Amino acid sequence: MNDTEVREVEVEVEPGVRLHLRHRAASRSGSTPFLLVHGLSSNARLWDEVAGALAAAGHPSWAVDLRGHGESDAPESGYDTGTAAADLAAVITALGLHRPVVAGQSWGGNVVVRLAAKHPELPGAIGLVDGGWIDLHAAFPDWESCERALRPQDIDGRPAAAMRQWLASGHPDWSDTAREATLANMRIRADDTVERRLTIPHHLEILRSMWDGPPGPDLPLVAVPALLLPALGPQDDRADPVRRAAAALPDATVRWYPGGDHDLHAQHPDMIAADLLTLVAR
Repeated sequence: MNDTEVREVEVEVEPGVRLHLRHRAASRSGSTPFLLVHGLSSNARLWDEVAGALAAAGHPSWAVDLRGHGESDAPESGYDTGTAAADLAAVITALGLHRPVVAGQSWGGNVVVRLAAKHPELPGAIGLVDGGWIDLHAAFPDWESCERALRPQDIDGRPAAAMRQWLASGHPDWSDTAREATLANMRIRADDTVERRLTIPHHLEILRSMWDGPPGPDLPLVAVPALLLPALGPQDDRADPVRRAAAALPDATVRWYPGGDHDLHAQHPDMIAADLLTLVAR
């Protein structure tokens, strides 16, 4: 993928709050558009290689930086699943997207489920990439335990070179594009050290909203086809939540990725794009 083929777009989702998107045009008009949604403390660039494959297949895409992430504004409030879903609805409306396929990874999958439940008229189908069924209540006995386990590390001030080395050793099967996109979760300061884009307090606000509002009640309200792409196999001992989510959704298909990374869109972009394209026909 060539970054010159990406157009930067901004959409105002509420007064004074603008979200940044990376738009990939397609070779033909009238084809089904895609809206791509990252996970917690991630950014739109992680979708670049998926977007390139979608464009090659003739479909335009818009990958969004949610508030406080990537290049989007970081207001004082709105760090919760419901607001993120409302922001997506505002983006779809502002861009005039007709029944897009909306795909979300990790927490982004939970956000997409909330969007489809609360705004059934907007998406044409949804793709859930190792997310959309994340229920923190089922994983932890109380909020305090959840917060202790999932509180992010304070990495501000670490050398960018060390972070690149860590990404290279931790994800040897990822492309340079995917690793650099992951590094973009942070800003690189003038002294070549990094700082988080999403602050730890805002990160914890989102986690708390996931604790308070799991996707279970939303799943039966999703009226469009859903494709679940879990980073595990059907025999994995963590597969039951995926099966329960698929059973709760009125129209669901599961495509298992045994041994996959949580960031499947970074690890297997062509495969993820091919799976998401099956939603166009449905």
